[in-house]
Amino acid sequence: MFSHFHPYEPFLHQDTKKVIVGTLPPPRFCTKEYKINDVLFCYGSQDGMLWKSLDRIYNLNLIYNNSQEAVNMRKEFLISKKIGVCDIVSSCKREKIDASDLGMKDIILRDILGYIKEYKTIDTLIFTGGNSKNGPEYFLRQVLKKEKIKYEVVSSEIPKVHEFTYDNRVIRTISLTSPSNAANRSIGANALYKSKKSENPNYSTFDFRVEQYEKVFNL
Repeated sequence: MFSHFHPYEPFLHQDTKKVIVGTLPPPRFCTKEYKINDVLFCYGSQDGMLWKSLDRIYNLNLIYNNSQEAVNMRKEFLISKKIGVCDIVSSCKREKIDASDLGMKDIILRDILGYIKEYKTIDTLIFTGGNSKNGPEYFLRQVLKKEKIKYEVVSSEIPKVHEFTYDNRVIRTISLTSPSNAANRSIGANALYKSKKSENPNYSTFDFRVEQYEKVFNL
């Protein structure tokens, strides 16, 4: 069994409002067998779409390589927008060495409620995926159920929005379409995507993500 752990500590500050919540980066970030354009920070995989989407939305002109400069650019952006990152999985075991959430076993979660209690300005969790098994929302639902905390629907439109009350404040959650390329198939089946694609043959799954992410991060 491969021991897959999260190589990065949560990136949170005393004025953090929105927190990006995923599971684990690809296993190569544990073994340090990086690809040439990987960034050594949360969501740094060269194949992922989160930073590329934020780059487009905010005209960040980010660089994509293994340098400290690339990391610093992302940290400075997050601080300026009061955005944090706190993936919900601390570690797991895998039989197959890949990034599949479904392949995770013996999962140890981070104390997401503890971080919410510690950082009093957090009001929104942004999930990098929906409620599929072993996704970030799936794990949060388990935590809330165990603590007998109600998790209520605010909007069932994509991206779905829920709320729960903890530490005497309301926390909103928003479930993004995953920035992983594995989500391209589900995007292709989405009615809104199909409609836009028929109007503009050049419209892409990346464009779809950018439009969705822009609405969420600019809330």
